[in-house]
Amino acid sequence: MTQTTQRTSINPMIFVGAGAGVLVLGLLIWGPVALVSGEDNGEGDQTIAKSPGSSSKPNGSIAKPPESFDADAVKKRMTPAQLALGDPVVNSAGMVLVPIPAGQFQMGSPDSNRNNEKPQHLVKITKPFYLSVYEVTQQQYEKVMGVRPWQGKESTGEKKWGKDGPDYPATYMDWKDAVEFCRKLSEQEGVEYRLPTEAQWEYACRAGTTTVFSFGDDASQLEQYAWYDKNAYAVRENYAHRIGQKLPNPWGLYDMHGNVSEWCQDRYAEDYDKPAKTVSDPMGPAQGTFRLLRGGSFVTLSSIVRSALRYSNRPTDRSPSIGFRPSRTYP
Repeated sequence: MTQTTQRTSINPMIFVGAGAGVLVLGLLIWGPVALVSGEDNGEGDQTIAKSPGSSSKPNGSIAKPPESFDADAVKKRMTPAQLALGDPVVNSAGMVLVPIPAGQFQMGSPDSNRNNEKPQHLVKITKPFYLSVYEVTQQQYEKVMGVRPWQGKESTGEKKWGKDGPDYPATYMDWKDAVEFCRKLSEQEGVEYRLPTEAQWEYACRAGTTTVFSFGDDASQLEQYAWYDKNAYAVRENYAHRIGQKLPNPWGLYDMHGNVSEWCQDRYAEDYDKPAKTVSDPMGPAQGTFRLLRGGSFVTLSSIVRSALRYSNRPTDRSPSIGFRPSRTYP
């Protein structure tokens, strides 16, 4: 696998229009695979999603019926700090957003072998903001944009790469699609929506935790919180699953680990390893080719759905494993 010392880029798919396939570990696969270009330290081998094997479900991977998506149900998951900021907001597209309190956290990972997550450093989020409880769904995206980018791309050959339905994540989203959705929704409602910054995303994912995942350090519990390689791609479920079927994080946010990789507002920071000791509301570099993705997806291994994992793609890249969730200004 080609290595680069410049950036870590997890390419969880074959880009639309990019051609027929990719040779991975001797297997010709058309569709979602996890390709890594990272530090020459062996980390790439940890992140290649294995080829599907047994068709039986691993124990614990069968999701419970989703909780009601209304604001009252979401409110029950909110912490006192969130409740002090007010109730959840339901917007014109039917999205539920919860307030995220201001605060500070240690961004990055002290233990990872990925240099682009080091050094762990203090980041201050000085203003509260709203964040969508769920990834943007197909129904919500179509309601705002009037188009269905995922339509007709559900199957290729013998594999099915997507599902069509109102509560499935909107996929095949490039960065510009996500930004335009936020712009149009802002115009319709008269309040500002945008993609979260990378710092806001990790802060919200961690939700006050300092562990590898938002639920702790034990990867054996991951299937309760995430759709990822083990309980999706590896068992031939080659698609993003319905939102809200797994357990939420401590701030009531669903699918922050896995399901679809989520675009962030920032350009990829090549100098992430040289931050100040404390940073307030970082926005990323002013220039750069690549944009940030966070969270991992249904094709990636457990090491890719960690809270600190950061990677990038070209803003024009599309995939059945890429989506987004917007933020909104508070109040």
